[in-house]
Amino acid sequence: MSSQPRCPHCRAFVYLDALICPNCTAELGYHILTRQFHGIRNGRVVIDGQNWYTCSNREWDCNWLVWEDAPAGRCFSCRLTRTRPASNDTVALEKLVKVEEAKRRLLLQLGDLGLPIVGWDVRKGGLGFDLISSLSEGKPVMIGHASGIITIDLAESLDDRREALRVKLGEPYRTILGHLRHEVGHYYQNVLLTDDEMWARCREIFGDERTSYKDALARHYKFGAPEGWHQSFISEYATMHPWEDFAETFAHYLHITGTLQTAAAIGIHLDAAVTSMRDTDVIPRESYENEPIQRLLTDWGWMSQAFNRINRAMGFGDLYPFDLVEPVRRKLAFMHDIVTKAPLTIDEQYALALAVQEEPT
Repeated sequence: MSSQPRCPHCRAFVYLDALICPNCTAELGYHILTRQFHGIRNGRVVIDGQNWYTCSNREWDCNWLVWEDAPAGRCFSCRLTRTRPASNDTVALEKLVKVEEAKRRLLLQLGDLGLPIVGWDVRKGGLGFDLISSLSEGKPVMIGHASGIITIDLAESLDDRREALRVKLGEPYRTILGHLRHEVGHYYQNVLLTDDEMWARCREIFGDERTSYKDALARHYKFGAPEGWHQSFISEYATMHPWEDFAETFAHYLHITGTLQTAAAIGIHLDAAVTSMRDTDVIPRESYENEPIQRLLTDWGWMSQAFNRINRAMGFGDLYPFDLVEPVRRKLAFMHDIVTKAPLTIDEQYALALAVQEEPT
């Protein structure tokens, strides 16, 4: 299901985080079930006979709509935030705005792929987010994933801090959305691998995740990535442990499919009649669910080269500064296989999105 980022009043293009149409100044709310913007009046709109209201976190730039019977007046994305800064910590809440925006984009993509999203408040081990600021706490935040809960340091929304981390860790790319995609990869490894055969295939490709993570962490930060790592891994961090290799590869699968989907939605393609890049057209698809991995990676290879050329024309580095060597392609093929076998129907996704909070036990 593709997003329709247009104002319902004047049909002007609006970005997914828009609260107000920049063209006609109409107040907007985003409806996740239809992926469309709706005009709102007095914080309310009727969609298909049902009342929808603005999220109670709209003052912090959340533009999603909330169904009438939702608990606590929070949208689906905000419900997944288990921990956030205190209401009087306005500095941290300003950082929260950027992270929540990236999280909403992540959730839309997961929904488009048909992946199950069960909230932490609905089922034990469900997906949730602890969004904490090390600047407020005055101590480091242990970022990562544990039992469905993803912890993010809001200080990473600061460009200078994130760039310092990128340089320190030797990464060619680091964004809040990229970080969320990586961490949710840990969550989906346990969700999508449902039997012994799938785990065996995963271990054959990525390695045995049962090996000591603590020892792997110490070794990685003492010695760094092994020599020649480029020939087998997508990043230095992926070399640390099979868990991290899986999560890094999952994140890149989301990078690739998300960017191709956006290119398709706005009509970007490579016309062989006018481009010097190749002899046949490259037309990205909004979904590669029914396509082989070779089609996905071929389209991405040509489109990412074009995007890199555009970035360089503006004086930036490559949009996608990674090489997809054959072992990495094999790992991405595994991701494609487990993701395209997992999709829920629209009705099943709606049922999860509209699920109410379970009673305390």
